[in-house]
Amino acid sequence: MASFFQLWGEASQTTLGFFWKALWAFILGYTVSALIQVFVTRERMQRAMGETGAKSVGLGTFFGFISSSCSFAALATAKSLFQKGAGFVPAMAFLLASTNLVIELGIIIAIFLSWQFVLGEYIGGLLLILLMWLLVRLTRPDKLIEKAREHLGEEAKHGEIKDWREKLSSIEGWREVARTYWGEWGMVWKDVTVGFTVAGIIAAFVPDSFFQTLFIGSGGEGQMGFWAVLEHSLVGPLAAFFTFIGSMGNIPLAALLYSNGVSFAGIMAFVFSDLIVFPVIRVNAKYYGWKMALYIAGIFLVVLVLSALILHYGFLLLGLLPERTGSQGETQSFAIDYTFFLNLAFLALSGFFAWLGFTRKQTSEHHQHGGASIIERVLFWLAMLSYGWLAVGLMISLLSL
Repeated sequence: MASFFQLWGEASQTTLGFFWKALWAFILGYTVSALIQVFVTRERMQRAMGETGAKSVGLGTFFGFISSSCSFAALATAKSLFQKGAGFVPAMAFLLASTNLVIELGIIIAIFLSWQFVLGEYIGGLLLILLMWLLVRLTRPDKLIEKAREHLGEEAKHGEIKDWREKLSSIEGWREVARTYWGEWGMVWKDVTVGFTVAGIIAAFVPDSFFQTLFIGSGGEGQMGFWAVLEHSLVGPLAAFFTFIGSMGNIPLAALLYSNGVSFAGIMAFVFSDLIVFPVIRVNAKYYGWKMALYIAGIFLVVLVLSALILHYGFLLLGLLPERTGSQGETQSFAIDYTFFLNLAFLALSGFFAWLGFTRKQTSEHHQHGGASIIERVLFWLAMLSYGWLAVGLMISLLSL
């Protein structure tokens, strides 16, 4: 049996292996996200999103997709849309799209899981929006919506819109891209640090029997019964609630869960759950009041469980459920391979963005996360503890060579 210190060293190596494997994908995803955010203006969104209809919900979904970002940034933007006159359902469609129909998230899922999970992520994101719209229509929260608007107050002023062609042809536009790129990293570095560290710890320390107890039937052979799949779809959000790591940081952990026998539905429910964790509910409560915040969390919980079940049995019917190969969640040793060269190329791009974005001082209001300061401080110190844990673990590994 391995000693605690041996496992500590293994956990640190696994964390770094996970991150090295995904680094180029993070940089690519945030570069694409920054380009979209700078050259596609958000100010025009509200013009066609005031009423709930197919067009406004579709626009909310599309603008959410092109504004893909972390949960707290998406919350702030959805709040601003709602505050400036967008309908409740289009604003929630924006929120779901910007956290689930995410380019960089799809890339990370492809690296750690498989193409079926990427397909499930994007189809599931659309399912979440359609089911949310249906459930809101059935529950008719008109009074809650009115009170939420009163809680927010009015904000009618719109900023001046700068033509995207001017930005594209100006050095200042590309400086904004660089600053937005680093703003993306500024949003997620704590979540990614903590998430990847937790994934490494779980990979090294947590036995398979724990997952088999938590997720009923995960250690068995053959197709799971409906009740086991339903339990996985309910436990997945519960696990996400207690880890409260952002979706980007949760993907290595999702891969570990899948490699330990958790069903496709359970993994999809786990990945979809970033908008029902307590820090997100707390921010929504500050924006809209507790009644509306709990209503939103309840709606999202119901639709993510339903979406996970629909995806699971839909993929089963079509023969698309991924085969469990045992490779998910495993790290790779450092090697001179395509990952090495991709990482070098994209690190060079990051260096260029650092030079471009910080050669001239300029304050940026990119992605201000109102109301999240306490959570951010907690995550900051957890990230610092993670760096300490990784440093000591690497020293243990080096000394044991």
